Amino acid sequence: MFQLKRICSSALGALDLAVLAVASQEGGRSLPVGGQAVIEGVMMRGHSAWGLAIRSPGGEVAKYRWDTSSWVASSPWNWPILRGFCSMLDMIREGYRGLSISASVVSAEGQPSRWEALLSVALALVMVVGLFLLLPLWLSELLGRRAHVGGVGLKLLEGLVRCAVFVAYIGLMGLIGDMRRVFAYHGAEHKTINAYESGADLTADSVLRFSRIHVRCGTSFLVVVVLVSVLVFGTLGNGGLVWRISSRVVLLPLVVGISYEIIKWASRGGALGRGLIFPALGLQLLTTREPSSDQVEVALSALRLALGDEDGHVDPWSQKLDQG
Repeated sequence: MFQLKRICSSALGALDLAVLAVASQEGGRSLPVGGQAVIEGVMMRGHSAWGLAIRSPGGEVAKYRWDTSSWVASSPWNWPILRGFCSMLDMIREGYRGLSISASVVSAEGQPSRWEALLSVALALVMVVGLFLLLPLWLSELLGRRAHVGGVGLKLLEGLVRCAVFVAYIGLMGLIGDMRRVFAYHGAEHKTINAYESGADLTADSVLRFSRIHVRCGTSFLVVVVLVSVLVFGTLGNGGLVWRISSRVVLLPLVVGISYEIIKWASRGGALGRGLIFPALGLQLLTTREPSSDQVEVALSALRLALGDEDGHVDPWSQKLDQG
């Protein structure tokens, strides 16, 4: 079950962190905080550090902090379009680090080996490609033949099916008790960030009054990916099934890169940008749950760690801060 939660959380958390990566590159503005839910905890990113807080089985809060680092911002990969896909890979790496640490705290199995970590990441990527790329393609092909739909109509159908598959996936995950707790920590993360950005008191009672919906959630990124995929894949010819599958896999980095640039532009504000993100806000009712005060306390701990002293670096793979 921990492996399932780790894989599912990797797929969802990468979206949140991808949107954070977009916001983090906006020049001339204070760097926003953001993060993702992990197993029984929350990880947050501040200006120069990641903070990770996990509720252990004994009730204590295990706390970790490490410096932010990215191989994208200061490398030849920081070009428009290309930086989007590279940032997604970078955020998957950081997100999985937090998930691995949280799993080792909550589970008696301890820290996963390198091969176990690689296997989990590979399974998460296979799940994303299979569920959200190949399955919609196969279903739209099947429905298109039965309804005699082809051409542009078939590609639009594929986009609609892809969105429906994602909504169904999130809905089914919400039926699993352990994943409902992950979604509740996701809600705690959003409430904490909303409270922080509004300048409110950072106490559990104060944070609980805020909305669990946040404009920078990764579901915004997903909605744009679905729309961009319709446009990009719509330019392809109607070849055989093998061609359609291979072309979509090859063009996935392009779709992600274009979506990244659109979200980067939309995050600057404006009516058009807000209108683009608005449909994604409703999806957060599925990806979040109302948290308890204990869960909010964990999210607050993660935020304080992320905003703490820059010299307080620890290696999260081998050390942890004092229990608190």
